[in-house]
Amino acid sequence: MMTPIPRPALAGATLAASLALALPSAAQEMGHDHMAMPPASAPAQPARPDMPMGHDMSAEVPMDHDMGDMPAMSHEAMPGMSHGGMTSALGAFPMTRDGSGTSWQPDASPHEGVHAMVGGWMTMNHALLNLVYDDQGGPRGGDKAFLAGMLMTMAQRPLGGGTVGLKAMLSPDPLMGKSGYPLLLATGETADGKTPLVDRQHPHDLFMELSASYSHPLGRDTTGFLYAGLPGEPAFGPPAFMHRASILDSPEAPITHHWLDSTHITFGVVTAGLVHKDWKIEASAFRGREPDEKRYDIETGALDSQAVRVSWNPTANWALQTSWAWIKSPEGLEPDHDEQRWSASAIHTVRLANGGLWASTLAVGRKDRTPGDALWAGLAETAYMPNDRWTLFARAERVEQDELGAGHHGPTVTVGRLSVGAIRDWKVSDHVKIGLGGLVSRYDIPNPLSASYGDPTSGMAFLRLKIG
Repeated sequence: MMTPIPRPALAGATLAASLALALPSAAQEMGHDHMAMPPASAPAQPARPDMPMGHDMSAEVPMDHDMGDMPAMSHEAMPGMSHGGMTSALGAFPMTRDGSGTSWQPDASPHEGVHAMVGGWMTMNHALLNLVYDDQGGPRGGDKAFLAGMLMTMAQRPLGGGTVGLKAMLSPDPLMGKSGYPLLLATGETADGKTPLVDRQHPHDLFMELSASYSHPLGRDTTGFLYAGLPGEPAFGPPAFMHRASILDSPEAPITHHWLDSTHITFGVVTAGLVHKDWKIEASAFRGREPDEKRYDIETGALDSQAVRVSWNPTANWALQTSWAWIKSPEGLEPDHDEQRWSASAIHTVRLANGGLWASTLAVGRKDRTPGDALWAGLAETAYMPNDRWTLFARAERVEQDELGAGHHGPTVTVGRLSVGAIRDWKVSDHVKIGLGGLVSRYDIPNPLSASYGDPTSGMAFLRLKIG
C-alpha cells in the first residue's frame, strides 16, 4: 500500500533525483539538434551573414561545444540566427529552448521540423500521429483504438527591430469521441457536461494553439516579449507532456496532467515576459475555465485568472522552472470551486554519440481548492535514445486523489503508476519516420480502493508517423 506523500520528503527526493541526473560525463553534453554530430576534432564553423534564416547550424557545432557557455547573439547581429542555430521568436536564445507556449526546455533538446523560407517568413512544420490500441486491465478498465497526436506550424520574421511569431497546432483527438480513451486513475473534465470522466483521458480540442507573439531586444542581454493565444498556454508548469523529449514518444497521458500542464489549452491568454541571459520571468492573465466538451469550437470569456513563472537554464543541458497560478472556476461541473496551483520542475537533456539522446524530467505540483483540500502530485520520466532508431521510455507518478471513489469527492488516497515502453523507428525519407511501439503499465492502489480496481496491468500498442 502506498503512503501519502510527505511534503518535505517529496521536495528532498526531487532535489536528490535532479542531482543524480547530472552524472553523465561532460564529454556527453552537447548542444542543438537531434542528429549525428561531427567528431570532437571538427572545427566549429563561424556563422555567415549570407546564411539563410532556416539554415541548420547544428552539424557545425563540435562535439564538446557547450552552448550554455556562449553569449547570446542579438537580433540585430543576425536576424533568425543564434549560437548553434535558429533563434526563438521570443528572444535571443536558441529555438531548441522553446517548449509549449512560452515554456523552456534545455537548449540541447531536439527540434524536429521541416524548415523553409516563404517570402520574408521562416517557417517550420511538424507532425506526430499515433494510431493506438489501448487495453486497460481490471474491472474498471476497458479497451479502445484511437488516433492521437498533433500537427504544428510556426512562422516568424523580423519586424520593427524585433521578431513577430505565429503558431498553430491542431489535434486529431476529437475523432476519438467525447469520452476519450480508457486510462486508469485519470480524472478531469467531462464527456457530456453532467458526469465527471474517471479512469478515462479526455480528448483535447481540435485547436490546441492559435497564438501570436512579438519580442524586442531591450539591451545586449535582455529581451521583452508579448504572447497571446486563443487558445494558448499561460505561464504555468513545465512544457506540456506531448512536447517533452523525456516522454513525447509515449502516447499515454500522465495522470498528473491536471496538476502540472492541463492549462496548455486555454481559450484566452495574454503573457508578458522578460528574458535576461538564461533567466526568464513572465506573467499571464488567462481564462480559468477548462475547455468544454465541444471539441471543434473556439471559446471566449473573461481573463479572470493569473499565473507567474520563473525559468532558469543554467547550462545547455538543464531547464528549471517554478510557477504559481490562481485559476477561477476551472471545472465546469464545479463552478464555485477555484484553484491555486504550484509547480516546480527540472528537465535534463544530454546528447549521445551516434545521434542519440537522453532526456529526463522531474516535476512536482500542488493544487489547493477553494473549498477543498490541498492535493500533491509528482512524476519522474525519462527517454533513452541510443541512436535514431530505438527509444526506450519510462514514467513513474504518484498522485493524491479524491475523485476515484463512489462519489465525485471522497476520501483522499495516494495512488501510483509505472509505465515502461519502447518504439522502433524506420526512416522513410529525410523528414519522415514510421515507428512501431508498445508500453506496459502497473499500479499501486491502496485499500479500500483496490477492491474495485483489482490488480490491473494495462498496455498500449501503437503505430506512429512522424514528419519533421
